Amino acid sequence: MIAWIDTLIQGLLLGGFFALSGLGLSLSFGIMRIVNIAHGDFLVMAAYLCLVVSSLTGMNPLLAIVVVTTLMFLFGYGLQKTILNKSIDGGELSPLLITFGLSIILHNVLQEFFSADAKSLDVGAFEVASLNIGQINIGWLPITIFFVSLVVYTILHQIVESTRFGMIVRAIVDDAETTSLMGINTKKINCLGMGLSMAIVGIAGTFFGIKSPFFPLAGGLQLLFAFEAVIIGGMGSIWGTLLGGISLGIAQSIGYRIGSGWGEFAGHLVFFLFLLLKPSGLLSKETSHV
Repeated sequence: MIAWIDTLIQGLLLGGFFALSGLGLSLSFGIMRIVNIAHGDFLVMAAYLCLVVSSLTGMNPLLAIVVVTTLMFLFGYGLQKTILNKSIDGGELSPLLITFGLSIILHNVLQEFFSADAKSLDVGAFEVASLNIGQINIGWLPITIFFVSLVVYTILHQIVESTRFGMIVRAIVDDAETTSLMGINTKKINCLGMGLSMAIVGIAGTFFGIKSPFFPLAGGLQLLFAFEAVIIGGMGSIWGTLLGGISLGIAQSIGYRIGSGWGEFAGHLVFFLFLLLKPSGLLSKETSHV
């Protein structure tokens, strides 16, 4: 019994990371209707960016998150302004192909500058420190990631529900054409939205680099996990992505409990079942904003 309780707790905490890594993808689709194929590669890029910042400044990666998040916001804003805004008018296929191209470019650039060898972000003893509750050991790093994820979701919810930017975003989601006719600069809102999405990717990417070794081609699997979390939760739903990430994490944890090779397969199986039985996800767009 204790073992299964531990499994569920570990799955919940793992789900917190999947929810955090999927949120940027959900946001870019919810606001700009962009299916960002390069999402996983941007996450890996953020890990490398944190590695560079930490190496140049001597900052602990947990503190360097602030710098990485700021730089990723600026990157996202510039990317949307210079490239993606021009592609949106061409339909959903156009930005999808562009982000696919960006993914390939990032693979080569990262490999050229950092080689194909795996890297990691060192946070010292904190990485292996744990909280002991009876017979259950819970790592402080997974706990931190989970609570940071909750904080990010809460802040984003407040931004969407309680600010002028959020009000405009909800209007664009409901009817982008009418919003544009009312004099709203939708392209600028798109830039801010992509900047916010990339800032979240910066946080998730830093934690990814802390919890796992990373290399230039690691983005593909991270994109898959993020995409599964978004689909399980419901495309474009903020809180749905949180639930989707937690569902995926628990499924993988139970799979690993059954056998070492069953973890990721169990997650993929749950994803397939949702596609088959409830393709709209846990929280469909109709029941949530963005």
